[in-house]
Amino acid sequence: MYRSFSMELAGKTLTVDIGRVAAQANGAAFMHYGDTTVLSTATASDKPRDGIDFFPLSVEYEEKLYSVGKIPGGFNKREGKASENSVLTSRVIDRPMRPLFPKDYRNDVTVSNLVLSVDSECRPEIVAMIGSSIATSISDIPFAGPCAMTQVGIIGGEFVINPNQEQWKNGDLTLTVASTAEKVIMIEAGANEVTEERVLEAIYLAHDLNQEVIAFINKIVAELGKEKHSYTSCSVPEELFTAIKGIVPPTQMEEAVFTDEKQVRQENIRGITETLKTAFADKEEWLSLLPEAIYQYEKKTVRKMILEDHKRPDGRKLNQLRHLAAEIDLIPRVHGSAMFTRGQTQICDIVTLAPLSETQRVDGLDDNEVRKRYMHHYNFPSYSVGETKPSRGPGRREIGHGALAERALIPVLPSEEVFPYAIRAVSETFESNGSTSMASTCASALALMAAGVPIKKAVAGISCGLVTGDTDENYVLLTDIQGLEDFFGDMDFKVTGTRDGITAIQMDIKIHGLTKSMVEGAIARTREARFTILDVMESAIAAPRAEVATFAPKIIQVQIDPLKIGDVVGQRGKTINALVERTGVKIDISDTGAVSICGTDKAGMDEAARLIEIIVTDYKEGQLLTGKVVSIKDFGAFIEFAPGKEGMVHISRISKERIEKVEDVLSLDQVVTVVCLGKDKMGRMSFSMKDVKR
Repeated sequence: MYRSFSMELAGKTLTVDIGRVAAQANGAAFMHYGDTTVLSTATASDKPRDGIDFFPLSVEYEEKLYSVGKIPGGFNKREGKASENSVLTSRVIDRPMRPLFPKDYRNDVTVSNLVLSVDSECRPEIVAMIGSSIATSISDIPFAGPCAMTQVGIIGGEFVINPNQEQWKNGDLTLTVASTAEKVIMIEAGANEVTEERVLEAIYLAHDLNQEVIAFINKIVAELGKEKHSYTSCSVPEELFTAIKGIVPPTQMEEAVFTDEKQVRQENIRGITETLKTAFADKEEWLSLLPEAIYQYEKKTVRKMILEDHKRPDGRKLNQLRHLAAEIDLIPRVHGSAMFTRGQTQICDIVTLAPLSETQRVDGLDDNEVRKRYMHHYNFPSYSVGETKPSRGPGRREIGHGALAERALIPVLPSEEVFPYAIRAVSETFESNGSTSMASTCASALALMAAGVPIKKAVAGISCGLVTGDTDENYVLLTDIQGLEDFFGDMDFKVTGTRDGITAIQMDIKIHGLTKSMVEGAIARTREARFTILDVMESAIAAPRAEVATFAPKIIQVQIDPLKIGDVVGQRGKTINALVERTGVKIDISDTGAVSICGTDKAGMDEAARLIEIIVTDYKEGQLLTGKVVSIKDFGAFIEFAPGKEGMVHISRISKERIEKVEDVLSLDQVVTVVCLGKDKMGRMSFSMKDVKR
């Protein structure tokens, strides 16, 4: 049965077609918002996957270039690996939806979003987010939704709901908030040093608007929603827990996890596991459930210690940071390096500078080609957590962490006019025990300053955790969560910023939402901790270095009239190639006439700048020019002042004495100085050697 539903959303009509397409999926929503069209589907397997201890949810956001009238580049001419934006959008949809599925559900679930057409006034990401919730809510897949998402920007100091692509790129805030009918369940933001108070105001605005979308979805579910299917629960039987506690009493489990050394804790749990395996050797049905049972026992122990006793596994106070350390210049010859350590989390960040021609080109769904001048990459090798596995390149987590640190630092980067470089920062995880993305932000800010990048202010980041009880009022916030507290806790609330405001937020939760007091408390905690971290960072380097490093390329920038760009480039690049060959530099020219001259030899760079100045400057009477004889004719000589810039000296203007032949005075490649006499009777520029005042 085909039904269509519509609502007004941020001044535009959102229409959802149900039953029109993809009828064999468990749930499908054909979404229309302006001319943006997205097909969202939710599909589940008939039975649970064997031998796993997690919920196998896969969320996909597929960008098709036909949606914006483009053919993919390259030889293959079809979409390949998911773009960074696709990965990040998939993560934003995944994070709020995942906690709403049953904790003991092990059926494979795929939520897929296919972008079919894009209207730049209606961003497809928000359409896919809402479509995912609708498709899952109307399906027979167990799901405690619906949830809804709203995006908020700040343009000219005013909030804009679900901003268009241009507003999203250029505003002071890019905030995405997901909610259930009761609580906030996900926050993702980039901000231009927006105050905590202003960010909270935007979060509450988005949460209120989400309620309108949820009411709309509930109407669809009431009319067309399927009955949720039954499933095989993978929960651990209570009699197994009772048997385990008889062998390993709660006091022993507390002693096992109550240590600030991750390796010691892991060894303690291994010992308990071996003890229980021996005890249950004759109970084969329990042995397969033992890993999950021990996990649940450890989790309950940690949560009880924190919530009831206010004791953290490593003995810290609830608002206490782990030991902090910051240093710079630990890697020789690179353009900038720094290491930031917080407890057993350690990041080394290395910065590389290059000409603007090295900016990254991104082939995406924007109307115009996107270029990334600042690139932040994050790596997470297995040795950082004491494990061994082959490296398969960056996964979704690595891409997400890199993007978060990148977003955190973009607001403080200098403009291209001030610092005409492409910048790449790479965060190498040396050791991990909680919130490496926030350590990456700190290490990157340090490395940028060490590299001589004139960032406006230092940026720091920290994560706040949460453990909840049976009621909304019974909860504990944890500053600077380590891996165990993240693993067994309910929230990972990451905030980055300067002393003046927030630059990025990413909030993940495992429960059905946060109350206002939880959100406000987490933001207040992270602000307090951020200032402490900034103190430590500033003790290592208080301000950016005045110059880039010895081994970094040097760049000077000159501004020319954009109408003169063609003169500098020359026919088929002849002039600019000659400049590069003569001076040994690299030259980049923007459409605005900004010319970046990059090299390692200052004399060559200065010479290139001088020659460019000559090329773009019109001849003026009385102007002195020095050049090389490039051609000799019977009537005079042609002098090249710069590549593509020549003038002719008539034979009568070469010498004060009368000469019979030009070759009597001049030879090819001879360097001479001439003066411009202005235009002759025929309107041509005239030059003279004999009228140069000595």
